[in-house]
Amino acid sequence: MSSVASDICADFLVEVGEILDQLGEQMVALERAPADRECLNAVFRGFHTIKGGAGFLDFTTMVSVCHAVEDRLNAARDGSAPLDAAAFDGVQQGIDLLVDMLGCISGGIEPTPAPEALLAALRDGANIAAAPAPAPVAVVAAAPAADDSIDDLDFEALLDSLHGTGGVPGESTPPAPAPAPALAPAPVPAPPRPAPAAPVARAPAGAPAAHDADVTVRVDVRRLDAMVNLVGELVLARNRLKTLRPRLRDDDLDRAVASLDVATSRLQGAVMTARMQPVGRVFARFPKLARDVARQLQKQVQLDVVGADTELDRNLVEALADPLVHLVRNAIDHGIEMPEARRRAGKPEQGLVRLSAQQEGDHVAIEVRDDGAGIDPDKIRRIAVEKRLVDDDDAARLSADECLQLLFLPGFSTRDEVSDLSGRGVGMDVVQSRIRELSGTVQIHSEIGAGSRFAIRVPLTLAILPTLLVEVAGDVYALPLVRVVEVLSHDPGKALWIDGQRVLDLRQQPLPLLGLRDWLGMEPAPLPDSTCVVLQSGEQRYCLAVDRVRGREEVVIKALPSTLRGLPGYAGASLIGDGRMALILDVDALLGSGLRVPGLRSSKPAVDR
Repeated sequence: MSSVASDICADFLVEVGEILDQLGEQMVALERAPADRECLNAVFRGFHTIKGGAGFLDFTTMVSVCHAVEDRLNAARDGSAPLDAAAFDGVQQGIDLLVDMLGCISGGIEPTPAPEALLAALRDGANIAAAPAPAPVAVVAAAPAADDSIDDLDFEALLDSLHGTGGVPGESTPPAPAPAPALAPAPVPAPPRPAPAAPVARAPAGAPAAHDADVTVRVDVRRLDAMVNLVGELVLARNRLKTLRPRLRDDDLDRAVASLDVATSRLQGAVMTARMQPVGRVFARFPKLARDVARQLQKQVQLDVVGADTELDRNLVEALADPLVHLVRNAIDHGIEMPEARRRAGKPEQGLVRLSAQQEGDHVAIEVRDDGAGIDPDKIRRIAVEKRLVDDDDAARLSADECLQLLFLPGFSTRDEVSDLSGRGVGMDVVQSRIRELSGTVQIHSEIGAGSRFAIRVPLTLAILPTLLVEVAGDVYALPLVRVVEVLSHDPGKALWIDGQRVLDLRQQPLPLLGLRDWLGMEPAPLPDSTCVVLQSGEQRYCLAVDRVRGREEVVIKALPSTLRGLPGYAGASLIGDGRMALILDVDALLGSGLRVPGLRSSKPAVDR
């Protein structure tokens, strides 16, 4: 395959993946409102666009699926065969098949043809006799006879998204569809549109592809990562200069460093913005997921998505996909009751799951909320004792909120039987550990009979981390600033001992007290440690005693030295302004390994409902 053809194929995979995400969401909306003509046309155009691109690249298995789905949708468009439950299921199966085929093509594997039974069912629903799949060129050239508004412009729109506007070199006007060799000699792909399916759905038939390609650029992610690394080095150099500036006492140098500081901050913001993507890229897959899970469980569920345009670093967007999939499935499987049970409880038969995102300062808050039965803390307590995850005495002292935290213990599950959806004793532990890897937190709130809420909070980016620098025995350590509640002085002589744990009475609220020197295995300080940093770990707060606090500094996260990898308590390393290396501490691991919090054996990652 030529380099141009490889580029076309790579762009096709990306664009079609986005279209399929949108199709899943659009099909759920269409199932709720089958009379929505605009939505029906949008779905049709999505499959038509995929078919055109697949035909051009000779992916005949994809063409066959799209062609059969198009026939069924077209019968609904002309009123000869309105969509029914079987049709919706068939089209959704078609989307799943296309996703699988796309994965095979991406991995260099020949896709398995679609089951003939599915294609036949779609054709039967459209009252169309079986016919051989059209040749790729015919697919590109043909337009559905039932609607003259759907023609080759759809495929031209896809080509524009892959190569930019302007058509094939040497042509003064857009060329008529032709065999693949006539279309192949394309220039190096110009900027594509970020999401072709939605504009096609909204734009009137025959409208030009606008000029999105002139203002957007598709950049290899590796280039962006390289830019972020370079900006990180620039930030380190800036911090070093700011540290040296007071010693040099030169007005010209002060002005130069101040200008560099401003320019570096602006450049850092610009590069980070270039890596931002809307969380809607992940959210788009959930309406279809919720529909499929609900049908499997014979429940009625509506999924509301709010704040899909909230932006995050692309690495975070991708990393959040698996935890959110589990939480949404969990909300439907464990949270939402069966229709009859909801009716008896005076609720609508259709349950509601709400997936929302919003920016809060330099963090993004994501919530998965349901209006189901809620979580019974006493049941959680009983199961934890039965599974020997917590002692009887400790369990008896747990509050309702503390019982909910037991969901994060490894091996916890409320299911007696293993199902395809959940109940394997894993899940919530994976969710928590994944979120912690992203320097985020996840919290549970629930009310019996009213539902549950899982609140996730993650930073906008992981490349540069705001920290609080602290010092112990001359060594510097960094604490993620988002976990810092406050800094205070205390009298070590007034510390209390409760249940074998040193505790600091902070405004009549006892907080566990951990000395960083003790945790590091160092000798006690010559002078009693009187500076504490109050840290937040999930629902738990505790005090960390240090020698002194140096102040706030943005650091660039680097991988740990090989000698420290795998050790609990360390999240990374960085160079600070004075040129020394500072270890970034893992706040959750400190709590788990250095303290004994009454009721919980540890705060290790944890659990499935």
